[in-house]
Amino acid sequence: MPPADQAAPAAASAPAAPRTPAAPPDVPRLRRVAVLVLPGAKPLDVGIPAQVFTTRASMPYEVRVCGAAPGLVSGGDGLAYAVDHGLEALAWADLVFVPGYRFPDGEDPPRPVLDALVAAHDRGARLAAISTGAFALAATGLLDGRRATTHWHYARALAARHPRVEVDENVLFVDEGTVLTSAGAASGIDLCLHVLRGELGVAASNHAARRLVAAPYRSGGQAQYVRRGVPEPLGERFAATREWALRRLDEPLTLERLAEHAAVSKRTFSRRFVDETGYTPMRWLLRARVDIARELLERSERTVEQIAADVGLGTGANLRRHFQRVLGTSPLEYRRTFARDA
Repeated sequence: MPPADQAAPAAASAPAAPRTPAAPPDVPRLRRVAVLVLPGAKPLDVGIPAQVFTTRASMPYEVRVCGAAPGLVSGGDGLAYAVDHGLEALAWADLVFVPGYRFPDGEDPPRPVLDALVAAHDRGARLAAISTGAFALAATGLLDGRRATTHWHYARALAARHPRVEVDENVLFVDEGTVLTSAGAASGIDLCLHVLRGELGVAASNHAARRLVAAPYRSGGQAQYVRRGVPEPLGERFAATREWALRRLDEPLTLERLAEHAAVSKRTFSRRFVDETGYTPMRWLLRARVDIARELLERSERTVEQIAADVGLGTGANLRRHFQRVLGTSPLEYRRTFARDA
């Protein structure tokens, strides 16, 4: 056995054992969104979910645009779509959008498309139709016994073709949990923002709305269109009153004060306000206050009592009561779910 002083140099010259690299921090998986392009697809309906959910720092989503098979899909309005993915994208996705397409009251989509939609739903994906995309969802049977909507022009055709679907033509969108439907193209934005509010919180949906230069919140129950003509100056005046109120949520805002700002009677203000928003003025004001409170809970460290005062709800108890009634949860539970540091 060699002396220790002779063995030492050999030990010193041996290469150091490689370091085991530190395990990378857990990175949440991007949410997966598939946009299914059917023949005759309308360009706005395809583009809205693809743009809203496009991958960026504020949007933890990955989008794949697909068709019945990869390749060229003939669309509406003189456009065609070159899609890279086929129906395997539906087996991959957490959320599937079915944009509207032309002549939906003709033939149903091919059976493999319908089967792939059903299979995606059965494994837990949410399915969301924009405009006449509701016809494709209805053809799967997944809307049977549920409320749904579509573009008002096709609502009666949808009800006649699928009598087991409870068609509501007077709303912008309907959320039935695992299946969602919306009216015309613009309401597709409302539907996408609604999904974002549920998954990422109101701050993220408001950020997306600002990026799109869109209204941050229109209720699903808002009317698709106003049947009676609304004089433009009065419409602008009411919009200005809503903006004025949003800047003063911490102040006492009564129906009298709102109507005075719009320079109309209380009766006229109430009636026209419902026509434009789907809400009574006071209910709209409450929802606005709750939404601002949601954003403050997500993005600040202010207490529930402070936030209640900030948004004009007075006390923490009042805020908790309205939170429970509107959202079915408490402010602290909401903060734990959506706060940036959670």
